[in-house]
Amino acid sequence: MSNYQWPEANANFRSLIVPESDDEGLYFVCRADEILQRFDDEGLWRPATTEEFSALEHDESHFMGYFGDDPCFAVSISNSDATFANLRANLGKINPAYFDLAGRAIQVCDWSRTHKFCGNCGAKTTQAGHDRSMVCSACKLSFYPRLSPSIIVLVHRGEEVLLGRNHMFPKGLFSTLAGFVEPGESIEETVRREVKEEVGVNVGKLSYRGSQPWPFPNSLMLGFHAEYDDGDIVLQEDEIAEADWFRCDDLPMIPGKFAISRWLIDEYLSMRGFDY
Repeated sequence: MSNYQWPEANANFRSLIVPESDDEGLYFVCRADEILQRFDDEGLWRPATTEEFSALEHDESHFMGYFGDDPCFAVSISNSDATFANLRANLGKINPAYFDLAGRAIQVCDWSRTHKFCGNCGAKTTQAGHDRSMVCSACKLSFYPRLSPSIIVLVHRGEEVLLGRNHMFPKGLFSTLAGFVEPGESIEETVRREVKEEVGVNVGKLSYRGSQPWPFPNSLMLGFHAEYDDGDIVLQEDEIAEADWFRCDDLPMIPGKFAISRWLIDEYLSMRGFDY
């Protein structure tokens, strides 16, 4: 058994399409895949206030819902002298709830910006009032924000875990394995296929542990623990630079506590009586 507590879902947020009031709100201002940089007195990232938003020339805004009593808006802006940065630059200095909402805002703005016209007939689209979709004015086809389901999995055998380093990772950083779901494939099939493709081993029993929205660019990460079954490590060299088995008491550098990859590792360590 484990005493590890997974981060809780953002219970303070209510997703809605239409605001219930005209109260001052929180504004998540996006420029393509970047977010407006604002920080509180403790150096933590925060959304823009109504006053700060009012001073910006923006393209459009989208109501997302309520964080507590505060209405939240995703704001798209194309030209500005203000400072923007990729959301990754704020990891470690952003409230997890704000991280999720900022990621939501970036995806909503991207969806609106890239679906002004129908992909089927080319006619203009308009935003539906009853859900978050763009509807073709001619053929009535609906377009929803893109969401890419993906798996992320910690493969284990006793007091060892299998970790890999993607070519894009900093040197020395290892993490769990991950990959996107293919059409017609179950989540469990994806886990087994991705592990086999990336590192050449087969896994047995799977255990679903939890999920995390991951806006780089539009993933929903579904996390698993997987028992090693058989096979030797054979790398998918165009994607995986290194992979190896590591003892739970002798791990390499791993991701920070903001990411589901770390939650999977920390929970397994707790289950085996270790700490990192």
